[in-house]
Amino acid sequence: MRTYQDDPSVQKNRWWILVSVALFAFMSTLDSSIVNIALPTISRDLNVPMNEAEWVVSIYLIVVCACLLLFGKIGDSFGKIKVYRMGTIIFTVGSLLCGFNHSLEFLLFSRVIQGIGASMTMATNSGIATEVFPMQERGRALGAIGAFVSLGSIAGPGIGGLILSQFSWSYIFWINVPVGIITILIGEKFLPKDLTMSKRKIDFLGFGTFAVTIISFFGSIFIGQEIGYLHALPLGLFGLALIAFLLFIYVEKRKTDPLIVFSIFKNKMFTMSLITAVLIFASNFFVNVVMPFYLQSARGLSASYSGLLLMVFPLLMVVGSPISGYLTDKIGSPILVITGLAMLSLTQILYFFMNETTPIWYFVIATAIMGLGNALFQSPNNTMVMSSVTKENLGVAGSMNSFARNLGMVIGIALATTILYGGMSVAYGERVTTYIANRPDIFVFGMRVTFIASFALCFIALVISAVRFRKKKNA
Repeated sequence: MRTYQDDPSVQKNRWWILVSVALFAFMSTLDSSIVNIALPTISRDLNVPMNEAEWVVSIYLIVVCACLLLFGKIGDSFGKIKVYRMGTIIFTVGSLLCGFNHSLEFLLFSRVIQGIGASMTMATNSGIATEVFPMQERGRALGAIGAFVSLGSIAGPGIGGLILSQFSWSYIFWINVPVGIITILIGEKFLPKDLTMSKRKIDFLGFGTFAVTIISFFGSIFIGQEIGYLHALPLGLFGLALIAFLLFIYVEKRKTDPLIVFSIFKNKMFTMSLITAVLIFASNFFVNVVMPFYLQSARGLSASYSGLLLMVFPLLMVVGSPISGYLTDKIGSPILVITGLAMLSLTQILYFFMNETTPIWYFVIATAIMGLGNALFQSPNNTMVMSSVTKENLGVAGSMNSFARNLGMVIGIALATTILYGGMSVAYGERVTTYIANRPDIFVFGMRVTFIASFALCFIALVISAVRFRKKKNA
């Protein structure tokens, strides 16, 4: 068989294959967001300050971002399904280790293992779906993966709140283990053998310089938040990131088989779709960072009730994503993308007007609009990314798509916390790096500044999309 679409047994089982890759897309992305709501508990149980506990979230995202392009390339060279299968096992083992609360150091080590496994599955899942599904069903398949990714990126606080109301924080990680085992068994039964393998050499020097760039850059941001950006350590890390990035470009332009083929960015539809994904996932994480504080600290709601309210978003995603995938196949991407981005921009405006006395129904409606907007945007945007490249570049395109999402998440965390604390500091009159007890007005001021920035991200994505679709239509 030359392709999976020529193989009757693969086509018979294609929806089971999608179940496997979509479930792992959900779990691996969920683990970038679910820990946020448990940080106070983890900080207390491990007896570490809050700023150190925040590394449990940051280190996972940093590792995923650093490794995605490498595993995308390995998947293209030696088989996406091999890499995916290995990644599911590593991620599940890492999830098991994370629940043993021995120390912060052991938890961070376990999160690194989790991040490596997650990056292996994220780098290959879209490529697998693109190869397996025929063109007329590809929108639904990629839309399902995109929907589960979006669900994972925003459902974390809600699901985490529900788990914490009944169990210890260890179960936030252990819930992945039975689901992971089931998904691994589904994959073993239904995933076919690899067909497309380029056998090209892996650019480990490019990977090294890229990893140093990512780790140094985001390390400088998160450490700078704690001690100030003008100290020697964050400045030194930022300088190292800049040098490593310039070296990365130098190396890549001279390699026969580089980690990134820069010519792929000449495809404007591919590039603009990636930029839009970065902006929207960053905006999603603004909500992810701010809303648990708003509901629990400013409103005084319980973790379980806050979790139920935050579940409005994933529930609307579940309803809207299959519809969006179906419509992508039927009417194309432009109308859906523009409508989704307009709804997301509207949501940020609605959030801006909230305060500590805003009716709960107002929050629910705004969050429901955000869920539907994300559902309409994600499916067609993923389809445009994966359908705009050649077959031999599917692994690179898939890893770049996942990298864009995770980069957006890290940028979202960094920007949201920096802007939130900056706004609160202005309102309070001195440096603020946490919620101030009995002063919800200070938090609400910072929250409103944060959602101005979040609206700007969504609106820029809307303008970029309008321009790219107009140019495509004129062409």
